[in-house]
Amino acid sequence: MLITVIVVNWNGAPHLRRCLAALRAQQFRDFEAIVVDNASSDDSADIVTREFPEFRLLPQTANLGFAAANNIGARAARGEWLALLNNDAFAEPDWLEQLAQATREYPVYAGFASCQLSDADPVYLDGAGDSYHSIGLAWRSGRGQPFGPPWDVPRAVFAPCAAAALYRRAVFLDAGGFDAAFFCYFEDVDLAFRLGLHGRRFMYIPGARVRHIGSASHGQASDFARYHGHRNLVWTFTKNMPASLLWRYLPGHILFNLFSLLVFTLAGQPRALWRAKWHALKGLPRVLRERRALQAKRTAPAADLDGLMAHGLWALIRRHRLR
Repeated sequence: MLITVIVVNWNGAPHLRRCLAALRAQQFRDFEAIVVDNASSDDSADIVTREFPEFRLLPQTANLGFAAANNIGARAARGEWLALLNNDAFAEPDWLEQLAQATREYPVYAGFASCQLSDADPVYLDGAGDSYHSIGLAWRSGRGQPFGPPWDVPRAVFAPCAAAALYRRAVFLDAGGFDAAFFCYFEDVDLAFRLGLHGRRFMYIPGARVRHIGSASHGQASDFARYHGHRNLVWTFTKNMPASLLWRYLPGHILFNLFSLLVFTLAGQPRALWRAKWHALKGLPRVLRERRALQAKRTAPAADLDGLMAHGLWALIRRHRLR
């Protein structure tokens, strides 16, 4: 069983060396590693070619974004499985072994989420797979909580966080991979939603652990992250929500977007949010065309998808308290 590990990099030299060294130290040896470099201006490419010659480097001529770069790596991969790993995520020595074991124990699943521990304090979780709320918001489950019950047992999740995830390569490619228009953020939730329309499911594996810095390139609270996250959440909801659920949850989705605009405007940080929502609306013709094609081929009952989502105000309050 060959696994292809894909590391997307953009000016990540401060962390890339540590990331690749952790891959080199994996106990599971039946893997290849591909570094897709998005036209870095630092010495990232030199680090790969000089210090890690056993790994393949795919240099790009421009910064294509996280989504498109992973798609390039997936098409070049030889493995049956794709392990995506951020350049600021540092795998424990048995990470790939744990994921490989999961494919044998849970053969019906399309992919697996890793246990992401905070690199600053690995007692605490950075995420245990992604949750998705019916109003269109997504977040990393368990983030900020100590690793332990209930996060120390395998569990179904809405989506793996692509900072450290495993996908069946055939399933990934058949779905068209990540939506390149997203550039980055929410591309993993969108893919899981699209696959969920056909009954594909995902599992969190607590033994597959990485230490994760998180948003090392742009910052978790940067305008860049806010813009792409808030634009892409609109596209994810509009594209993927089955019609019977769309009309039920659309009022909440609209209210959430209006509330977000109000909060950031009152906080004196409106520009990124207003740009995000304006560009989300401008992109709706494309998204609606894709929606028609996706929904026409949906095979999973809407009720099954609804059961994978978080609902209600308490879920949002709990999510906020855990951050």
